[in-house]
Amino acid sequence: MSMYDCIVVGSGHAGSCAALSAKEHVLMVDKCPAEWVGGNGYFTAGAHRTVHSGVDDLLSIVRNVTPEQAQVIDMEPYTREEFVEDIMRLGARRSDPSLVAALVDNSRQALTWLAQKAQVPFILSFHRQAFEVNGRQRFWGGLVTSVEDGGKGLIRAHQAALKDAGVEIWFDCPVFDLVKRDGRVAGVVVRKDGLEVQIESHAVVLAAGGFEANSELRVAHLGQSWDKAKIRGTPYNTGDCFAMAQSAGAKLTGDWSSCHSTCWDWNAPSLAGARDLTNQYTKSGYPLGIMINAHGLRFVDEGEDYRNYTYAKDLQFGKAILLQPGGFAFQIWDTKALGYLRKEEYGDEVVEKIYAGSVEELAHKLSAIGLQNGAQLIETLRTYNQGVKEHMSEHPELKWDPAVKDGLSTESSSTSLSPPKSNWALKIDEPPFVAVKVTCGITFTFGGLAIDPNSAAVLSESTGAPIPGLFCTGEMVGNLFWSNYPGGSGLTAGAVFGRKAGESAWKCIPKMN
Repeated sequence: MSMYDCIVVGSGHAGSCAALSAKEHVLMVDKCPAEWVGGNGYFTAGAHRTVHSGVDDLLSIVRNVTPEQAQVIDMEPYTREEFVEDIMRLGARRSDPSLVAALVDNSRQALTWLAQKAQVPFILSFHRQAFEVNGRQRFWGGLVTSVEDGGKGLIRAHQAALKDAGVEIWFDCPVFDLVKRDGRVAGVVVRKDGLEVQIESHAVVLAAGGFEANSELRVAHLGQSWDKAKIRGTPYNTGDCFAMAQSAGAKLTGDWSSCHSTCWDWNAPSLAGARDLTNQYTKSGYPLGIMINAHGLRFVDEGEDYRNYTYAKDLQFGKAILLQPGGFAFQIWDTKALGYLRKEEYGDEVVEKIYAGSVEELAHKLSAIGLQNGAQLIETLRTYNQGVKEHMSEHPELKWDPAVKDGLSTESSSTSLSPPKSNWALKIDEPPFVAVKVTCGITFTFGGLAIDPNSAAVLSESTGAPIPGLFCTGEMVGNLFWSNYPGGSGLTAGAVFGRKAGESAWKCIPKMN
């Protein structure tokens, strides 16, 4: 076998960034078949969170906005301080500040590099992160950039760039050990065409994802109920490389007891995402309505914060749904909110919607698909509407606005609900009423390997120093996200640390004098 300059384990977004940064003579290996290329990146909406100074700053990298169209866009700058604070506050301030700083400080440059090096077709995310208000497109929640055709477009661009760069890719090629020699990692052992093959390299980059597709590890680390969660993405992220890294002396770190999970279509496949609909099974319209469990009771504050700050939160909302009776919930709206639901998630061809002309009819129809207490649903809606009414009567100056935290809630001097709804609370009283059944979909796990924030080198458990020849990126990185994260940060992190890993791997190559 040839000596490779760098071997990248994993064909997803982060691994692709590493391979494209490792200069030359790079081998990428993945245990998935070729038709499953792309890891979890394929199943994303393509959102990348980045520091920016406003819409004009992004016009050079996005493809769906002209300077004239930019004049009707309201987009606040997203500063370094805001990005750092979002990660830290959502992670209960347990994230490693040096990793967070490395991610944030390199975020904008990473997007420019992706647009140029991989020709990633970035767009402004009107369909996910903006609402039209008074004839203007108003962006919210700090996240503004996405990719044309979502994760499919992202991986398509990567595959074209990898081909142009001459990166060799072996599919159906699981790695089951690292080659250790003279105190460094010097290659991998794979199974190719039924044979055990040792491949030599100057550096190895681990980008094989977390353990979310391994039910045994989910139960061991996340808890018993997690064996019932649906897999949102690739079924090949089973955590194998963590044990291999440990055998090479790597340090495990971060939040191994929680994960990124969210509201997911009850009718979606259970063991893997669907490569046609990918992220369309997400059901993120809960801030515009309410969610109830099988007993007809609300159980979360649907309006606690912007969707991209709550959808992946531990205990909210995926895990909270998983812990409800039967592991499911119903999202409910009336006609006032229907026009604001994203068509890619709630279109008739994507999800089964239950329509009703009255609350009583809605309770009856939902009883056929899991609702156990229709009377309680009717009472829940009555008390919710009463809470909204009392709040509005005390705060007539507030106006419903889905693009800001509008303060419209269920709380007043005479009414207090548990849980409250803190923003975007409108009465649900105008038919047709619509409901969708949802469950928990798991995306990726937060625990991972300790890395150096500047080089993405994997750190030793015994010494705390970098392990020569071993690097890590993507969802295998630990101590970056704890219990929650700001939407769009994962792909950006994959790019930032993928570039660092690839560049560091290239430096491991002996240079000719």
